[in-house]
Amino acid sequence: MGGTVLITAGGTGGHLFPAEALAHELKRRGHAVHLATDHRATNYGQEFPADGVHLIASATFGSRSPVRMAAAAGKLATGMLQSWSLVGRLKPMVAIGFGGYPTLPPMVAAVARHVPTIVHEANAVAGRANRFLAGKVTAVATSFQTTGLLGDAAAKAVMTGNPVRPRVTAAVSPYAKPAADGPFELVVFGGSQGARVFSEVMPSTLALLPPELRSRLRLVQQARPEDRDEVASEIAKLGVKAEVAPFFADLPQRIGRAHLVIGRSGASTVAELAVIGRPAVLVPLPHALDNDQKTNALELERVGGAVMVEQAGLTPRGLATLLQEFMTAPDRLAGMAEAAKALGRPDAVSRLADLVEFIGAGGKPADFSKRT
Repeated sequence: MGGTVLITAGGTGGHLFPAEALAHELKRRGHAVHLATDHRATNYGQEFPADGVHLIASATFGSRSPVRMAAAAGKLATGMLQSWSLVGRLKPMVAIGFGGYPTLPPMVAAVARHVPTIVHEANAVAGRANRFLAGKVTAVATSFQTTGLLGDAAAKAVMTGNPVRPRVTAAVSPYAKPAADGPFELVVFGGSQGARVFSEVMPSTLALLPPELRSRLRLVQQARPEDRDEVASEIAKLGVKAEVAPFFADLPQRIGRAHLVIGRSGASTVAELAVIGRPAVLVPLPHALDNDQKTNALELERVGGAVMVEQAGLTPRGLATLLQEFMTAPDRLAGMAEAAKALGRPDAVSRLADLVEFIGAGGKPADFSKRT
């Protein structure tokens, strides 16, 4: 008979997707799973297999306005009371946080109630919420062999990898390099924060390609709702076959069919590209805290699975030159796909679930590392 696991995550895809993957695995093993998050989860958490979803009040102190800081303090106090009650009611065998400020009240409450606790850090650089919690929890699960800014908490770190959703593992297939004169499948996406730059640069980039290369393209591009019609119209004028939409529910399957991906380098994106094994041009979000996206991209570039381009240097001419090089070098693309896949951890979800059960049973992270 399984126990109860409290999963807590910020309400973005980067936090919720690995949490969702873990929830599926824990449910498969017979555990009850409860999710503590914020209101944004409705955008990404429709497939989350939770026995209960609990919206917890939370806030950041990003503003220096006394009024806003007071309001944020009030929300956090409310979140702490909600979390104290929730943890007391659920009595979880373990609580695991996946980052983001909504994890703070539930994880602090779990620590205060002496529940075994884990934080999972998806990025190659620890986020602020996880840095705050890392010294207090029982164990820290990491996605990369080396994770920056953990400080003394690095001593209790266990490298599990970043879990990917069942939708992603279902999309895994051998890379089929493009034929010299055949269709070239290109997927471009940037997430909720990052799609605008690609909407601005892609039409001009495509216009600079030779007509014989444009005719080969089969483009899937994410664009914000307010940009979609204009982007679709500009691309259509170039004669490029394209699907342009704000969101693709089957994005992992489309990545699985891609010859090349252009996108941001959030932790989930990098993990999914590696597990599926697809070459990429990665453009880190320039204002990401602690340069986490850049560090993620550099990890995939280091092994040869991607090329990183800083947004400041992302010009239509430069991107067109790069795209032309890739479209005429199928063997290079195949090599990049193989390199990306070598970095992938398809076993990350089972390894993280093992850690949850081990810590929940009173184990210590150093002992877990010795046995695996």
